[in-house]
Amino acid sequence: MGHNTDTIAVRSDEQFDVNRLTQFLNNKLPGSDQSLILRQFPDGKANLTYHLDYGSHEYVLRRPPLGPVAPGSHDMAREYRVLSVLHQSFSHAPKAFLFSDDASIVGAPFFVMERHTGVVVRTKIPTEFSHIPDAGRQISLAMADALAHLHAVNYESLGLSELGKPEGFIERQVAGWHKRWERAKHNDFLEMDEIHQWLIDNMPQSGEPSLVHNDYKLDNVMLARNNPSNIKAIFDWDMCTLGDPLSDLGALLCYWVEPNDPPFFKQSAMMPVHESFLSRKELVARYAETSGRDVSTIQFYHVLGIFRLVGIVAQIYIRFLKGQTQDKRFASFGDMIPALATFALHVIQEH
Repeated sequence: MGHNTDTIAVRSDEQFDVNRLTQFLNNKLPGSDQSLILRQFPDGKANLTYHLDYGSHEYVLRRPPLGPVAPGSHDMAREYRVLSVLHQSFSHAPKAFLFSDDASIVGAPFFVMERHTGVVVRTKIPTEFSHIPDAGRQISLAMADALAHLHAVNYESLGLSELGKPEGFIERQVAGWHKRWERAKHNDFLEMDEIHQWLIDNMPQSGEPSLVHNDYKLDNVMLARNNPSNIKAIFDWDMCTLGDPLSDLGALLCYWVEPNDPPFFKQSAMMPVHESFLSRKELVARYAETSGRDVSTIQFYHVLGIFRLVGIVAQIYIRFLKGQTQDKRFASFGDMIPALATFALHVIQEH
């Protein structure tokens, strides 16, 4: 089987003993008694993802990033627990096959899941969709609907009732991301203190709890190559929990870019800046229509999403500053922090 165009040779600082992994997986997965070719998926910015090619069978291995990680983040055991059952009720969730907490195998806990193929949309409309004038709209509707369907999953029937504590979820989110920010920041930013206080002062009453993906955004979604309205898989479930579903919608909004947004926000966008995509307001309306949930307090969740994103960026950037990752893509993350904080204040003042 030839190399897939979406993989690269494993980066030098992210290699491990392939023979040790081969021995561990032998006969634990269909096809794993054959020789293994290991490649790497290059585009993730946190967890490391590898392609396991046995010729007749393909799988994906996920492990945390190199170096120390923030408590509660990059939780492979949690992601495995969710994905080992969620596919039964939610077709967009990949199926996970096995988990190991033996760090001697690949250097950290890891799990193996099924391999999906398709299109991941990043900063440009893919060539596969270039002939479809409303591709952005189709993608937008599919994402809003999939999120609503996730939030309708009966998590109790899947044995996931102990995945989190819905009561006090938003309070813990605000406090937790403030603590992560304080631990990870490389400089003081007064804007973050102002945003934190606004979140405390404007905390809404949470509605009916649901499964919360906790990192739902466009580049964590894989679409069918010939159909932008068909979601093949949703990835990155390591922070999945039980809580307020609107936190997922707010997090999606903080990544969702409109053509009239500030220049820096568009320059650092993780999605195409294209008129065919729904606006944030239209995206919220579609989610409300599909889910039947009250979205009147969505401004709070949008600001919380940006506050959380600043914390994530800070965690990645401090690892780069300390030399715990050599990935040059992270060099510009220091400039993103004040720009995102300023945008959060803009969202607050806008309303």
